[in-house]
Amino acid sequence: MAMAWQMTQLLLLLDLVASAWGARPRNSLERTDLLNVCMDAKHHKTKPGPEDKLHDQCSPWRKNACCSVNTSQELHKDTSRLYNFNWDHCGKMEPECKRHFIQDTCLYECSPNLGPWIQEVNQSWRKERFLDVPLCKEDCQNWWEACRTSYTCKNNWHKGWDWTSGVNTCPVGTTCHTFEFYFPTPADLCERLWSHSYKVSNYSRGSGRCIQMWFDSAHGNPNEEVAKFYAEAMSRAGPYATGPLLLSLNLMLLWLIG
Repeated sequence: MAMAWQMTQLLLLLDLVASAWGARPRNSLERTDLLNVCMDAKHHKTKPGPEDKLHDQCSPWRKNACCSVNTSQELHKDTSRLYNFNWDHCGKMEPECKRHFIQDTCLYECSPNLGPWIQEVNQSWRKERFLDVPLCKEDCQNWWEACRTSYTCKNNWHKGWDWTSGVNTCPVGTTCHTFEFYFPTPADLCERLWSHSYKVSNYSRGSGRCIQMWFDSAHGNPNEEVAKFYAEAMSRAGPYATGPLLLSLNLMLLWLIG
C-alpha cells in the first residue's frame, strides 16, 4: 500500500514537472509576461479586461477576458465568421458535443490565464498559440463522452481540410465515422484534435494544478491559480534546471517499479 501511494505521488509530481517543462516558451524571445495576458492571434484583444456582456458559454470570463462581445456571439454559431469552420461537416453534431466545442473555443478566445503555455508560431492568421495546456482529466473525459457518437472525418482539425467552398469540408479520401473511431480514447481527442494544444492532466478539477474548460464564475476563475502555479514553477526552475530534475524523477520511478 505504501509503495502504491509513493508511486502515485511520484507520477503526479512527474506530471507537474513535465507540464512546467512543456510550458517553457520554445522561441528565441522568451516570454516574461506569463500572467493575465492575451495571445497574439486573429481575434484576441491586445490586453485582457472586463466584458460584461459576453455571450452564453463565454460568460464565465466576463470579469476579465481576451475576447470581445462580438467574438463571443460569433463562436456560438454553427458556422461562424471567425474562421468559417463548420462543426457539422459530417452531419449534424450532437448538441451536447457542440457545447463542449463551444466551451473549448471560449477558453481559447477568452482566457487570460494561458500565458505559461503560449508559443510563437509562424502562421498567416496568428503569431502565437498555446501548447500542452494541462487540461483537467474530467473535462477531457466529459468532452469525449459527449462526442463519441457524433461524426467527423479527421483526427486533426488544424489542417488538411478542403476549403474550396469557403468553409471546411472533408478532403477527398476521407470517410465520416464516429468520434470514437478517430479518437479511441479521451486523450486522443483532447491532445490530437488541435495539434497538442492540450495535454490531459492526471489532476482533477479544483486541484489548482490543471486548467478547467468549465467553471462557475460566481466562485471566481480557478485558472488564475493554475497559471500562477506554473509560472512560479518555471521561474524557480530556471532555464536549465527542469530537465535534470525530470530525468532524476524518471530514474526514481524506474527504481520504484524495479
